[in-house]
Amino acid sequence: MTKSDLVGVWQLESFELRSSDGQRTYPMGSDAKGYINYTEEGFMSVAIMQQGRRPFESNDIRGGTIEERAEAAGGYLSYCGSYEVKQDEVVHHIEVSLFPNWISADQVRLCEIEGERITLSTHPFFVGGKMQTAHLVWRSN
Repeated sequence: MTKSDLVGVWQLESFELRSSDGQRTYPMGSDAKGYINYTEEGFMSVAIMQQGRRPFESNDIRGGTIEERAEAAGGYLSYCGSYEVKQDEVVHHIEVSLFPNWISADQVRLCEIEGERITLSTHPFFVGGKMQTAHLVWRSN
């Protein structure tokens, strides 16, 4: 796999978590919406959201109650930075993230390319208090 295999905009088809006991869950719902973008210059960005998120009562972009803001953040994932390809992995060097713990960190994704689709998977990590792997299928946009 090379960088040129990834360059472009990809639309999310599915996002699921798998636990070691075989359980599959959909953290942003089975109809999550999102895009991932890889540029020739080596930058990437990703945004994923749960469908049907409720709007804030206020139209102030910096407003919203604590509950509204918590709910909105709970149904959204986004980060960006540079990336590099290492054999069958892509490493995201995160510079900006909704989840502060990922800032200045690397996120390694196992990458499989089949025709117009790529699957990005994680090594096991803690989600909801248990070790799981994430599997995201993207199609060429």
